[in-house]
Amino acid sequence: MMRIYKVYHRLSPYPSCCLLHPFSLGNARFPPSSIRSPGHLRTHSRNLFNPAMPVSRFNPLLPVNSALAEDSSTAGNGSANASVTFTEEDDENVAIGVKYRVPPPEIRDIVDAPPLPAISFSPLRDKILFLKRRSLPPLVELARPEEKLAGIRIDGKCNTRSRMSFYTGIGIHQLMLDGSLGPEKEVTGLSDGAKINFVSWSNDGKHLAFSVRFEEEESSSSKLRLWVADVETGTARPLFQSQDIYLNAVFDNYIWLDNSTLLVCTIPLSRGDPPKKPLVPSGPKIQSNEQKSVVQVRTYQDLLKDEYDEDLFDYYATSQLVLVSLDGKVKEVGSPSVYTSMDPSPDEKYILVSSIHRPYSFIVPCGRFPKKVDVWTADGKFVRELCDLPLAENIPIAFNSVRKGMRSINWRADKPSTLYWAETQDEGDAKVEVSPRDIIYTQAAELHEGEQPEILHKLDLRYGGISWCDDSLALVYESWYKTRRIRTWVISPGSKDVSPRILFDRSSEDVYSDPGSPMLRRTPAGTYVIAKLRKENDDGTYVLLNGNGATPEGNIPFLDLFDINTGSKERIWESDKEKYYESVVALMSDQKEGDIHLNDLKILTSKESKTENSQYYIQSWPDRKSCQITDFPHPYPQLASLQKEMIRYHRKDGVQLTATLYLPPGYDPSKDGPLPCLVWSYPGEFKSKDAAGQVRGSPNEFAGIGPTSALLWLARRFAILSGPTIPIVGEGNEEANDRYVEQLVSSAEAAVEEVIRRGVAHPNKIAVGGHSYGAFMTANLLAHAPHLFSCGIARSGAYNRTLTPFGFQNEDRTLWEATNTYVEMSPFMSANKIKKPILLIHGEEDNNPGTLTMQSDRFFNALKGHGALCRLVILPYESHGYAARESIMHVLWETDRWLQKHCVPNTSEVSTDTDASKDGEGKEVTDSENKAVAASGGGGAELADDFRSGQLHSKQRSLMWHS
Repeated sequence: MMRIYKVYHRLSPYPSCCLLHPFSLGNARFPPSSIRSPGHLRTHSRNLFNPAMPVSRFNPLLPVNSALAEDSSTAGNGSANASVTFTEEDDENVAIGVKYRVPPPEIRDIVDAPPLPAISFSPLRDKILFLKRRSLPPLVELARPEEKLAGIRIDGKCNTRSRMSFYTGIGIHQLMLDGSLGPEKEVTGLSDGAKINFVSWSNDGKHLAFSVRFEEEESSSSKLRLWVADVETGTARPLFQSQDIYLNAVFDNYIWLDNSTLLVCTIPLSRGDPPKKPLVPSGPKIQSNEQKSVVQVRTYQDLLKDEYDEDLFDYYATSQLVLVSLDGKVKEVGSPSVYTSMDPSPDEKYILVSSIHRPYSFIVPCGRFPKKVDVWTADGKFVRELCDLPLAENIPIAFNSVRKGMRSINWRADKPSTLYWAETQDEGDAKVEVSPRDIIYTQAAELHEGEQPEILHKLDLRYGGISWCDDSLALVYESWYKTRRIRTWVISPGSKDVSPRILFDRSSEDVYSDPGSPMLRRTPAGTYVIAKLRKENDDGTYVLLNGNGATPEGNIPFLDLFDINTGSKERIWESDKEKYYESVVALMSDQKEGDIHLNDLKILTSKESKTENSQYYIQSWPDRKSCQITDFPHPYPQLASLQKEMIRYHRKDGVQLTATLYLPPGYDPSKDGPLPCLVWSYPGEFKSKDAAGQVRGSPNEFAGIGPTSALLWLARRFAILSGPTIPIVGEGNEEANDRYVEQLVSSAEAAVEEVIRRGVAHPNKIAVGGHSYGAFMTANLLAHAPHLFSCGIARSGAYNRTLTPFGFQNEDRTLWEATNTYVEMSPFMSANKIKKPILLIHGEEDNNPGTLTMQSDRFFNALKGHGALCRLVILPYESHGYAARESIMHVLWETDRWLQKHCVPNTSEVSTDTDASKDGEGKEVTDSENKAVAASGGGGAELADDFRSGQLHSKQRSLMWHS
């Protein structure tokens, strides 16, 4: 699978260049409108049928390096099986040991393979960056002190989000006319050990900006400095002449205002030392609801706790905005504040500035703090206040509930300086029936006296974004979670006499009917708008629809030439169906202003197969010539000949289910017999059985393997059933979770029966596992379907739903509204029924809402209290996903040990690495050493936590790109 990262450019919410990770999620599209979360690489997935709206909660596309991505089947490498003989003495030593372990070499070698670089195209599509990456970070980097404030985690030493990953170098390649790459030009001027973040292009593609930090003890060099590089020469230098100016990257960090000027969030020069925590509090901690307000919130973590936390949050989050030119001239603008985003207008005359302020909250994260949005001139002068939204503690928990007041405030991509936004008409409460539900307004940046906002469009569902083209065309998206309905409107923004009309009206669950999303083109201002195409002797208005092409045989991505007026379409490109999986990544022929002639069309595509990793190509019309521009080596050649098949089967209620079955290289069921099997999955909710049974994914996609992927056990001669669909269906007014256990067990029974029927899995050697909600699934299956599995592995799960009383996952009823459902779904309540071995793993610093580390602690105690065969592994310093090499290797060792002991028969004399490995990999880390590590600081890199991954500039959001 191929996941696409987008580099945000300038003020626009659209990409100016595309950042590609070689193994990522295929055919994703970049959203034309998005609300930016602050300061770091983002991997928000988007609906493929609606590029402006996030993927709905019932069918998430999972972000790269996300903890949940492993649930959807990142995978393996090949090697020989090694069964294990365990003695009671060995196992006792393992059970009480405190050493970090490593898995067998066939797994370890795959995980330690050097990562391939990320790729970023220049705004003019004439150059490509190769952004060098390192492999897994050491635990010492996670052990750095961090402040947990207002729902975020801050590295005080760097004054940025904690645990940021980074690039180690930048290579520049010229894209030649024949599609080949010129020789690499390394960016120079950086010292050894430089850690690079927030990379962005200037609008003209002549310069790069990025942050640089170093790790030196007792030094300020770990703070981020802003650097620029000349693209032609590759020479880099610090942008600020003063050595005392550092980036504040807690929220936003910097933006290009024009080709020679940047607006930068800096640490105020007047800032002193952090506030000191009082030894004696001034009084008790009090929260009050004497007004009897109804305030229901999910189980957010890392919230502010007292006045000291409020002061500490202000200390680290407060920035001074500074204008700086490439020649080093500096000018402070505005007063210090907690600025969360900065967004220049397309004509470079204005800046949209957002900030948060007191009063803060102790029950919701900073995203709900009072929010102020102002318009400034490009030189930093205040123009007007758009809104000052109050604290939003009382947003209802029902899906599609939103904050009151102006939201999703953005610049129109097709206008010099026109704003647009949405306002709810239902007080933000999805349970209130009202028409219209949302109104979209538009207004110029500077107002004439008495000028009022203009109504652009009214919606009866929840607003989901706009794709702009020009005054004659824009697409408006709306959706409703409860019904899974999604609609796309065609409007003419500049013609009030042209009535809006519905272009598409469909179920978001029905992937077979997905028409695709419009591709975007870059404008001279650096924004992105819908690309219009024209044909010879044809006056039609055509756009390009880029689709996944879901079919009963799997995804077959396509590109359609679509007449926006008549609805007729012509398929001008389609993926190979037999061997390869291809997808359209980007439009490459958008350097010139105006409509694109079909004969001048040029696109970037990716191409992969079951055994060949993704490579990138440029295809040109009219002759459809294809030029390969990358030649990445196979990341794990030892598994190059793995066997992959997308299988279909039915559960007893008739719902079709699918899964991807992986078998080790060279395996022959007729000769080798059934194998031990690992089933790794993640349930999903649906409103219809038909939609639940639709096929998603492609049998020809490359098997990308993450560092904690279940597919690693192909190297241990396991069969892997990856991502078997486990649909929890609630049709009509029925709530899906009211029959959760029944449908969960039925789906698992069907999957197990199928692998046994095929002769590839031994009925007594099938294990089940999952991460997060997949761990919740695993525990429930061992409680309610013990006949199916020999053991289970549950990572970072929540097991007692009474601890998440105001909703969880896709459940928006409260514990008091659906008491039986909460109790029956909780494996904690069925701990007495779990008799099969279960391995629980959890990060000690899990910050995911609902999956507190306490969940695994209490579940383990409940299991142990009933004599269950169980083991609990708590990983120091780890969050919801695991990042450090020591942690990941130990997780793999624990998992392999569990599988070898409780799934594979103990007939071989081959032993596991129960002690420190002979090559020194199994270094012992004692409690005292852990404390020393925590005190020593080090770099921050949480590769598995996408929200904190600060590899790119804040405007370079890694949203899925469809242009």
